[in-house]
Amino acid sequence: MAERTALITGIAGGLAREAGRALQRRGYRVVGVDYRALPAPLGYPAEFVQASYNKTYIEDAFRQAQPEVVLHLGRVGNLKEQMGKRFDLNVIGSRKVMDLALKYGARRLVVLSTFHIYGAHPHNHIPINEEEPLRAGAEFPQLADAIQLDNQALQWLYRHPEVPTVILRPCNVIGSEIQNAMSNFLRMPAVPFMMGFDPMVQFIDQRDLVSALLAAIEGHAVGVFNVAGRGTVPWREALSATGSLQIPVPSPVASAYLRLAGLWSAAFPPYLINFFMYPCVITDDAFRRAASWEPEIGQLEAVRATVGVRGATPVGG
Repeated sequence: MAERTALITGIAGGLAREAGRALQRRGYRVVGVDYRALPAPLGYPAEFVQASYNKTYIEDAFRQAQPEVVLHLGRVGNLKEQMGKRFDLNVIGSRKVMDLALKYGARRLVVLSTFHIYGAHPHNHIPINEEEPLRAGAEFPQLADAIQLDNQALQWLYRHPEVPTVILRPCNVIGSEIQNAMSNFLRMPAVPFMMGFDPMVQFIDQRDLVSALLAAIEGHAVGVFNVAGRGTVPWREALSATGSLQIPVPSPVASAYLRLAGLWSAAFPPYLINFFMYPCVITDDAFRRAASWEPEIGQLEAVRATVGVRGATPVGG
């Protein structure tokens, strides 16, 4: 039996690295691509190509790999990158990755989007399904490229049924190997909360999201799907699970106050402040049915694993 090849973008990040590890264990040849250098060795047999998703060189990776499956996990959410560069990577680059998957005969494509594009809003009802409007763009231009990536992938999916494609919109992704804004926020020794607000929140542990990615690859589901962890939790209860000092701040001046207090950097996504005040609870019933998938890790366990609280189940444990 010929070896199957999986090409994964964003391999310098923790989620893609763990997805590659899981696929390698299942017998896949793994080819990782990233516009960044690897911060450390992957720790398992894999090939690495450093290439921007919107540049010509990435086609060499596809030509040489001839991947059976493509996981496009390389969406750039880091606001340290200039908006123009994020647009080039997230919109132009994602289109190039999808077109190369088609050109080189991939049999399965998974694109990672985010539930942040729904936006946390006082008028949100619970739960939010995949048909709901994407409110975030009107208020936060920082998410414009993420919304365009999602819309573009959805249009591409219907134009190219010859490449069965799954678009996943996960809730807050956290985990011991994840270095995104939410995970780093939960790890702070002192965590602020907005006075008078305690919305329900959702997290998905990296281990559950990797299992969801595997289900998307190996199943027959096609379309756009929310994906979440097990249950929901009040925001203050999640903060209590971190074991950190909780600091009340007035919501009208939250962003300025927190920056002045040095509690987060200028790169912290401003749209996340709304998620500390208003609900954005999604339903992933459609994906659970279509992919026969269920998350295993509860909300507080995911938080504890992210911050390294004693008693949390270790990754691989």
